Amino acid sequence: MMADSPPAHRPRTGWRHGAGFVAFTFTIVFLPALSTMASAQNLEHTTRFIWEVAPFPRAHASTIVEAPDGSLIAAWFGGSGEGQEDVGVWSSRKPEGGEWSSPTQVYKEPEQPAWNPVLFRDASDTIWLFFKVGPSPRSWSGAYMKSTTSGQRWTDPVWLPAGMLGPVRAKPITLANGDILAGTSLESYRTWSSWMEISSDGGETWSKHGPILFGDMERDRRGTIQPTLLEIEPGVVRAFFRTNRMGKIAMSLSRDAGKSWSPLRLTDRDHPSAGIDTVRLDDGRCILIYNPSTTRRTPLSLAVSFDDGDTWKDFLVIEALEEGQRGELSYPAMIQDANGDLQITYTWNRRRIRHATVPFDLIPGDPAGAGDAAR
Repeated sequence: MMADSPPAHRPRTGWRHGAGFVAFTFTIVFLPALSTMASAQNLEHTTRFIWEVAPFPRAHASTIVEAPDGSLIAAWFGGSGEGQEDVGVWSSRKPEGGEWSSPTQVYKEPEQPAWNPVLFRDASDTIWLFFKVGPSPRSWSGAYMKSTTSGQRWTDPVWLPAGMLGPVRAKPITLANGDILAGTSLESYRTWSSWMEISSDGGETWSKHGPILFGDMERDRRGTIQPTLLEIEPGVVRAFFRTNRMGKIAMSLSRDAGKSWSPLRLTDRDHPSAGIDTVRLDDGRCILIYNPSTTRRTPLSLAVSFDDGDTWKDFLVIEALEEGQRGELSYPAMIQDANGDLQITYTWNRRRIRHATVPFDLIPGDPAGAGDAAR
């Protein structure tokens, strides 16, 4: 179970990028290719629903952030179904050591659906809530609200200029140089493409860079969306992308703090064209959460990388549907909290949002010994 405070053997190294009742518990079996501390063998990760009763029947596209007061904030879009006019942005708070609050509607545009909220905590501890509003992803507009009260109160929305959307699904990161880097994307009639938006003044103004392409006509016509970002050393960023009918996650590298990018290439990670997320731990290990399937949004799994995201090894199934069971476990969001644990939210069958906690000591160390030494 999640500890109340970090054990003494968790040193803090590197730099950070942003920072209920239990319904089920899972006993972990690690893959033999990965090493882990003996004491971790009996640990468990936990999952729970954020709510039991809500004034909406459907929910999707959650996001999570840790507030300065130690509470967790989650947000998602909820209503009668994706793209319906009654869909708004909803949120819940979990005080440190407490339970998730009842869902509260944060924003609703009259007669228009809301989409893909994204929470982000900046270097000044202000929490941003980005979201989209409009009839469809082809015609939505980007907006954001801010909170300086750990998500208890929000400003009025600020609408981004046409053509700027903010982070389209996965959280932005604050780079070592202080810039905010947000992965964004466009879904048009024939093509998808991913871009980057960068702010060098704390989010007051933004510049747009891209598109990020394969350099192959057919793959670029299908395209990518929803980048998730890892700064692997100052100014060097690795991005991972949802692909359109390619069966694999794509990757690109920037060496100039997100302004230009190498040609996209497909990784070896199976992918059913669904949301993914990544986080770089304080000790340098990288974590990917995704659906390792080419056909279904199940299971929902974690993979670890010891080489800055170049290669990955699966190590934990967060949840899986039974063979033949309909539904999905999808669109995960993931952060590392102040204790070092992973906090995750994800869609459960388009009806509810689940929250999972993965203790720090369940994350495998490097078989070569670097990860174990860091812990």
